[in-house]
Amino acid sequence: MEKIVITGGAGFIGCNLADKFAKSCKKVIIFDNFSRPGYKENVEWLKQRHENIKVIKADIVTDQKQLEETVKGSDAVYHFAAQVAVTTSVTEPRKDFEENALGTFNVLEALRKNADKAAFFYSSTNKVYGGMEEVKVIERNNRYEYEDFPKGISESTNLDFHSPYGCSKGCADQYTRDYARIYGMNTVVFRQSCIYGQRQFGIEDQGWVAWFTIASALRKKLTIYGNGKQVRDVLHIDDLVKAYAIATQKIEKAKGQIFNIGGGPKNTMSLLELLAYLEEFFGKKIDIRYSDWRPGDQPVYVSDISKAENILGWKPEIGAKQGVQKLYEWVKENKKMFKDL
Repeated sequence: MEKIVITGGAGFIGCNLADKFAKSCKKVIIFDNFSRPGYKENVEWLKQRHENIKVIKADIVTDQKQLEETVKGSDAVYHFAAQVAVTTSVTEPRKDFEENALGTFNVLEALRKNADKAAFFYSSTNKVYGGMEEVKVIERNNRYEYEDFPKGISESTNLDFHSPYGCSKGCADQYTRDYARIYGMNTVVFRQSCIYGQRQFGIEDQGWVAWFTIASALRKKLTIYGNGKQVRDVLHIDDLVKAYAIATQKIEKAKGQIFNIGGGPKNTMSLLELLAYLEEFFGKKIDIRYSDWRPGDQPVYVSDISKAENILGWKPEIGAKQGVQKLYEWVKENKKMFKDL
């Protein structure tokens, strides 16, 4: 490809994707407002590795003209710029709506007017499925599991937006899908489960695998909200980047589609299981305390990723424990970067 644009490209997923595509694409543009922890470190890391990356400090909500000018002539746009925490959405719902719903609409419109043939990938979330109260959950082996969904939750599951975050991300999710139907644009939705890995500056409100790892390295006390038996399917960043690369190559098959992208049933982990891994890697007992469940927190969510495997030929290659160890090693090597978290 000649040119790609990555909104939120200074963030965790965006910078890893930029690193991947900068090796084969002539021009990679990062469009970011630099509001997330770690952006300076991630941008510096990219600039040290690549000469074909351009960084633009701008906002998808307030800098529409700059956005339209940036996407002109692009072959693909990967949209990661977002408000990412459920807790923040509850305390600041307007900010959450503007950044997630309005911001995505702005990117879609910029493409429709200036580069309507470009591939567009939207980073959505499993939170669009809501609390799924009708799905039976059982406790087995000190963790929660589905009683009737051995493959996990598929894309045909009813949407039920919970929390302002679920509503704003769900709105953008559906706008992205509809721009393919109404305008014939090459849009793709990835409903992502728990993504983790190197260059993730996780905080307590978002990025739990990275936060637990970083906090353990810094000897900070950890809080488990709920009982720690909550389960998620987890996907290492390297596997996610491969999914975007494959879908880009197969855009004729992928366009107009929605895919659940996660670790799937073979890569699940509870909070307590993560703590056990970290205690093994760090060789110490980790100090934790417990607090009440947080709004919209599902006791279990596992993605059915069979659609992505069937259409794209993609599936995860990095197991949960292996991936956590890779993250642990990166955090240990870069401990100084987290002093301000």
